Amino acid sequence: MVRQRLSGVVLVLLLMAPMVSSLPVDAQNDEPVWRSVGLDPTEWTDRPESEDSPMMDSYTGNAVIKMNVSYPYPPDAILPSWEEGVVVIELFEQWAPITATNMIAHVESGLYDGVFFHRVINDFVTQSGDPTCKTIGVYPAASPMCGSGGTGETIPLEHDENLSHVDGAIGMARSADPDSADSQWYIAETEAHGLDPENRDDEGYATFGIVRDGMTHIRNIADVRTSDEPTGTDLDNPFSSAGRPLFEVRINSMEMIGVADPDGTIRNPASKATSSNSLVEDIAIIIGVPFALILLGVGITMAVYGQHNAREEHGSTGEVPALEAEMVMVAELVDPGDVKGES
Repeated sequence: MVRQRLSGVVLVLLLMAPMVSSLPVDAQNDEPVWRSVGLDPTEWTDRPESEDSPMMDSYTGNAVIKMNVSYPYPPDAILPSWEEGVVVIELFEQWAPITATNMIAHVESGLYDGVFFHRVINDFVTQSGDPTCKTIGVYPAASPMCGSGGTGETIPLEHDENLSHVDGAIGMARSADPDSADSQWYIAETEAHGLDPENRDDEGYATFGIVRDGMTHIRNIADVRTSDEPTGTDLDNPFSSAGRPLFEVRINSMEMIGVADPDGTIRNPASKATSSNSLVEDIAIIIGVPFALILLGVGITMAVYGQHNAREEHGSTGEVPALEAEMVMVAELVDPGDVKGES
């Protein structure tokens, strides 16, 4: 009798298995949360000068960085106050996946937080990204490595015909070795096509993104007083090379905030139509699961009650029949791609 009742419990569990497996389960997703945040490019209005380039358009799913900066303002003031601003940068992951991934990893690790711009050349580039360029005590005191530092992990030079040095482009700084880019990057304060590979004999420099908003802050930074141009005026200094700002131009923070979503598919996902099959499945879950739980409870109660009676019946002899149960284990290999979940 006990064996029959235990077999009943196992049978109930087996009946429940397909019902429980049909419950909605969120698929394991290794993507960071910001990947699910769609950003509307029409809200980015402080843009670089437009040019006939595919870089002028935003593309669905491209990673977006928010950089909070502070810099002396007005740029040419002898005793300036400090201005804070936000610069939004879109990365072209579809054309420069290695370089974009490298940048994202550094941003997510907080590598750039607190780093200052160590090279600013008016009407050319504003350069930062060296983790050794952090103020020690009072600016401009910093590590002697400032300007030549990095993480020690380099990436290969990555070009694409869609990418060039348009106004506002972000590119990777490197040494004479084309494959020596590490963590340092620069933003073109004007179009700088002289850095494009087709215009050089050293393979050129790699761009991988563009400023989408906050270009005014980049232009203000480009005009600060520097060691090469201490006046901080709009006059270009053709001999500029080092360009260390006289006052700190600081990256307060950089963070991943979402992805470009020009067509709104991420912000406003299409509703999934409920098919007749899914409706039947929903009904089965609503009705079947509670019913199965009730059966399970009844089965366990019967098994315990039967075991108790068996002990009473054989109490005088001290013999208790051994409990026997048959277990059937059912397993099914499921392709992770077949697991569906709500995003």
